[in-house]
Order: sequence, then C-alpha cells, then structure tokens
Amino acid sequence: MKKKSLNKVFALALAAAMTLSLAACGNGSGSNEGSGSSAGNESSQSTAEDSSASSEESQQDSEPSESAQEEQPSGERQTITFSVIDVNAGSNNVGEYAEQILNQIKDYTNVNVELTWVANDALADKNALYLTNPGTMPHIITWGGTVTANVVEAAKQGAFVDLNEYVWDSAKYPNLSGMSKEVAANLTVDGKLIAIPRTRVVGRNGLSYRTDWFEKLKDEYNLTEPNTPEAVKEMLKAFTYGDPDGNGVDDTIGMEMTKHTGPFDIIQTWFGCGNGWAEVDGQLVPVWMQPEYMEAVDYIKSLYDEGLMPADWHTRPTDGWSDGCKKGENGVFIDVLDSGKRIWKYFEDEATFTPSVVNPEEAAHMTLYGAVNGHTLATAGYAGYFTLSATTLDTPEKVEAALTLLDKLNDPEMLVLTQYGLEGINYDIVDGLLVDTDNTEEGKALAQNYLGLNQMLPFLPTTEETTARVERQIDKYDQAQNEAYEAALPYAVMNPAMSYLVNSPTYASEGASLDEAATAARTQYVCGAIDKAAFEAELQRIRDNGYDTIIAEVNEQYKANQ
Repeated sequence: MKKKSLNKVFALALAAAMTLSLAACGNGSGSNEGSGSSAGNESSQSTAEDSSASSEESQQDSEPSESAQEEQPSGERQTITFSVIDVNAGSNNVGEYAEQILNQIKDYTNVNVELTWVANDALADKNALYLTNPGTMPHIITWGGTVTANVVEAAKQGAFVDLNEYVWDSAKYPNLSGMSKEVAANLTVDGKLIAIPRTRVVGRNGLSYRTDWFEKLKDEYNLTEPNTPEAVKEMLKAFTYGDPDGNGVDDTIGMEMTKHTGPFDIIQTWFGCGNGWAEVDGQLVPVWMQPEYMEAVDYIKSLYDEGLMPADWHTRPTDGWSDGCKKGENGVFIDVLDSGKRIWKYFEDEATFTPSVVNPEEAAHMTLYGAVNGHTLATAGYAGYFTLSATTLDTPEKVEAALTLLDKLNDPEMLVLTQYGLEGINYDIVDGLLVDTDNTEEGKALAQNYLGLNQMLPFLPTTEETTARVERQIDKYDQAQNEAYEAALPYAVMNPAMSYLVNSPTYASEGASLDEAATAARTQYVCGAIDKAAFEAELQRIRDNGYDTIIAEVNEQYKANQ
C-alpha cells in the first residue's frame, strides 16, 4: 500500500537527521521543555497544547456570585507584579470592561496586581533571563511544565521564597493550604517548597476516536470496544484501509501524530510500563529498563510500519495537532481527553459542521475513552506553577500579599470573574445556573474583557473542588469529558520518582539531555532508522553516561523515605 511504502522513505530521511541529535546529547542545561517526552517528567502534551487546553478547561470551572466585591481587610494595599502566560495572541483583558474587571480583582483581593503578559513560546527564555538578573523578577512568575534544572539551581541559591513558612496556615490561606502534599513534594527543593502548582485533573489522558467511523466499519472489520492494544490496532487498521469516509479514496490514516511523543508514553502504559519511572523489584528505574518497555515500543513500531500513523509524524509541528481529525484525515487522537471533546465540538459547530458518515443529518461524534488494558498515563497533578521572588518580595508583608492574591483567586467570586466575566454582559443566571453568552459574535468580542485572566488561577485545593464550587449549565461535551476523567482516574499511572528527580544533582545537570537521547533513540527505532540492537546499545550508553548515577541518587532518597 502507498502509506506503508512512504514510511520507508521517511525512515531513511530520519536516520540522517537524527544522527546529529544523538551526537549532541552531552551535558545540557537540564531543561525539559520542548517537543517529545522525557523519562523524568509528565509528558502527555507540549506546554503550548496544555496552556491552550487549560484556557478552555478553566472556562468551565467557576461559580456565580451576587457580588465580586466583598468587604476586605483594612491596611495599606501592596502592589504585586505578576508575569502571566499569554495564550491569546495579546487579546488579554482588553476592551470596554477590562479595567472594571481588573479593578474588581484588586478590590476583592486587596492587592494592586500589575500583569505582564508573556507569549507561551517565549516563556522559558523570558524566565531564564529573570534568573540571570533576580532584581528584575516580577513578584510572581508563571512557569510551564514541571520543574527544570535551571529552576532547581536557582532555588538552591535562594531565588524563591520558601512557601513552607506561609502556605500551610489554613486561617490565612484556606485554599492554598489544601494543596496535595504529593504535588507539593514535586515542587520541593532541599526541603523548601518553591512554588504554587497550577493544578490539573490527574485522569486527563486517554484515547478519543471517531464514533461514526467506528460504527460504520464495526461489522465489516469485526471491531470491538478499544479496551486492549490489539482492539485499538484493529480499529486503526479499519480507519486507515477501510474507507471510513466513504469517498472511495485512500486518504485516511488511523491515528493522528506529531513530533510530540507524549502519545507514545500513554500507549506504553497499556503494556504495564510506568509513567517515566516505575518500581521494579523494590527499586525505581526509568521505564526503558522495564521488561514491558520493548514490547510496548515494538507495538508502536508496528503501528508505524503498517501505515497507521502519518509517515512524517516526527517532523509535524504540534500547533496543528488536532487538525487531522478535524479535517477527516485521522480518526484517533491520543492525548488529553479534553482535546477529543474540542474536536467533537468542532464537528458540531455551525461554521464547521462535519456530517456523520452514518447519518449525514447529524454531526460527527468523538468518543472519549480513558484507560486501555486497565492503564493510562496520569498527569503530574499540575501543569505549570507559580514561583515567588525572594529578591523582589523583600518583606513578609509583600510575600503575604502575593499569597493572599493567589489564595483569593480560588474563591467562587474570582473563579467566575476571571473565567466568565460580568453577569448580564458575559453570562446570565438562569434558574440559578450560570449560562455564558460567549457563543455569539458579540459575546466573543466581549469575552476579551476577561480573556487570559484564568491563567492566574492555581485551582486549589484541587481542580475538582474548584469546579464543584461553580454551578453552571453543564453541556453534553463537558458531561462526557468529566465522565471520561472520572473513569480514567482509577487507572492513571503516576510517576513515583518525580519528587526525587527534583533533588537529584546529576538529573539536574544531565537528566534532560539524557532523557532527550532516550526519546530520540525510540523515535529512530520506531521509524526504522536503527535496529533493535542499536536501540538497546544507545539505552546502555545513556546509562553509562550518567543515568546509572541518577538511578542511584533517586533510590537513595526513595529508600530513606520507606
């Protein structure tokens, strides 16, 4: 078939391109940001994908209030500068009511907050510059992803406030003090809590697929519920070679895939692999040392060899990741389940209506399916975090003002204001439930008044609890998403080494580059650029070049905590 032969061509091109990548894997900065996954970090999606997803996700999590202004404590109001991710191309908190909304936040929290918007793709570089000149740091800085080596090094040198001295005071900070101790451990360096997490649903990852494609081909290809790797593969084959759109043209491929390899990490859990790391015989090891790992990677390779994913996936950018499914080129999307929900909404949107292949009078549909074979990849419980500058927050009063701001943003009044705007303008209350009006053209324009403010939200004590504080009209999309989250949660595999990796000196200096080398070798093997012997040799080289030391440092901490 032509799809299979194309894979051979791309494998040859990849072999040349990735030789340079592997040769460059020496000492690195330790940054784990970028495309692909790493053994030491949660890797279900890129930072940009997550920020875009969290922007929509957080627009579901709020509660109406009769007033967004309550009587606040008296005393001098502190000014707090806040560096916030811009995922809206500059259209953040602008428009006729923007100043009014920001002033309501200031009045409610009793803090003069000054926002600096930083484009998501410039965030890592901007924050790195702050670290080189701590005196220029905003009081609160937003970071993407999980803790990186440069953040760990800065923390060891005292760049950030030790939040342990403050946040566990439940009287002062009723929301922040309820954060998960497990998540807090992942943000702790040398015993100091260096950040406030931007919490996320743990059971968020899974598989979404075209329901109408499945129904059309089910009998012809004997498809069954995709609850095993084999059943998933049969569905991918049918979607690739079974003409699911009925146009008689060989123009569909089963699985959407880009150079971001987070979906591979999800698939690996289906075979019993861990999340970056796993416990084997009482010791924590990276997943590529597990017996199940090679079986999982061989399965992924078979999906590639049989043309069930795009032949050029390893060069495809992530910014159009879901476009293949939206355009009818792919039928399976493996990543966060809320991305599957957004694809489904796209199908039913009046402007982009996509007819079902089973009943053209109805829209196409996506099924959100979490665990396969009783496993899926857990998130870290957070996606990004907020640090407080120990240099510019030079008095306890300033620190407490910054923490008060972050705490009060989780109150129902602020959850509504930052995610839904103003009652009567951006939303209405109908039968006691919040109903947003942003689906009209006028409503979309008015939404710019509060757009982006949700990026300030920690969602503490938990994402689920802050969601429960909000009464709004749940549509069928949200209902399906929440049910999928709940179903996936019991099967979500956590990373048992995350808190120890933060405090591993060798991981801080070498871990990111070694993780990238392991990911690159997996990509080469999947695409046929190297054989299994070369793949295994590269993993051994990674161990010899520092990973065995990382394993020893992680397990020294692990055993001390037993």
